Amino acid sequence: MRASWPRPGRLVDAVLAVPCVLAGVVPDLQSGLFDGSPIVDRRAPIVLTALLGTATAAAVFVRRTRPLLLFAGAVLGWLVAGAWPAIPVAQYAVGAYVGSARLRAALAVAMVAAVSTPMWLAYGADATLPIGLAICVLPVLAGLYLASRREVVAGLQERARRNLREERLRIDQARAEERAQIARDMHDVVTHRVSLMVLHATALEAAEGRDAAQIGGQIQTIGRTALAELRTLVAVLRDGGAVPLRPQPGIADLTELVEDSRALGLTVELSIVDCVPVSSLVEHAVYRVVQEALTNVHRHAPTARTTVLVAPDGPALEVVIRNGSGAPAADSAGGGGHGLLGIGERVRLVGGTLRTRHLPGGGFEVVARIPAGGGGRR
Repeated sequence: MRASWPRPGRLVDAVLAVPCVLAGVVPDLQSGLFDGSPIVDRRAPIVLTALLGTATAAAVFVRRTRPLLLFAGAVLGWLVAGAWPAIPVAQYAVGAYVGSARLRAALAVAMVAAVSTPMWLAYGADATLPIGLAICVLPVLAGLYLASRREVVAGLQERARRNLREERLRIDQARAEERAQIARDMHDVVTHRVSLMVLHATALEAAEGRDAAQIGGQIQTIGRTALAELRTLVAVLRDGGAVPLRPQPGIADLTELVEDSRALGLTVELSIVDCVPVSSLVEHAVYRVVQEALTNVHRHAPTARTTVLVAPDGPALEVVIRNGSGAPAADSAGGGGHGLLGIGERVRLVGGTLRTRHLPGGGFEVVARIPAGGGGRR
């Protein structure tokens, strides 16, 4: 069996308890501190002083939780037999482990009075000050210093734990934001292209000859574009530094986006009115809003007439996509509802607002208002 060694604190307690026990039976630890004359008249039986010394030694082991027991044992040993070894230990425990400042001060004063009075009577005032300072005052100050040091260390440790918890929360929040950003980007990249492919595939079923070949070629082109965008996105997620990044689509790319929709038979009118220079984040948000709105039109009302307006509105940029009522696409199965939520989050990230509503005469309207200087966190 492995030897069970005591903890360092218990070993220290054992070392301090030994002189307390010996003070109950060894006359030299009960006599005077200078010339051997007794401080008190030692008329107590040796059995009583031995029991008192043993009890005081036992109190040493609980001095951290019950310092008053050790204090009482030290005072009794001093008053009954003049035993002094337990006094500095008890005074240290008062300074280190008594929580109340008033009680600590009262105990220290009481011990000084209990020790100084018989010493003053035995040795006079010249010896009282150095001895009282050595065995009563200095141990209290040492206990106070070490207690303050423990409090400082405990405070630093708690602050470190709190900082660690806050850092973990920040990391979790950053991860959640990154997951949301990845979800938005995946939706923007995949949904629009796949929706176009589905619509082309539906038209392919009814096409023949050259039209079928042309539609098949368009599906192939759209599929390759979607795969290229997905590969770029995945490569960025794996190792962003090794991937040559291209500018995100912006307002200048809306014309191409609208032309793609027109090629699918959608009736779309685009108006861009005197747009002031805006940040790339704002331009990208505008592009994604229009892209998602046109995707929804393709899915839910491909025969409806649609207008897209991008114009300044005071210090902001307003984007309005409005479509009339129309028959839903034959393959429309309804979306997951994440598209509008995603562009709403994207718009809010750049400090804007998104509003959607059903028009009274049928149709749907999407209005985004984005500050021209918006550059919120991405």
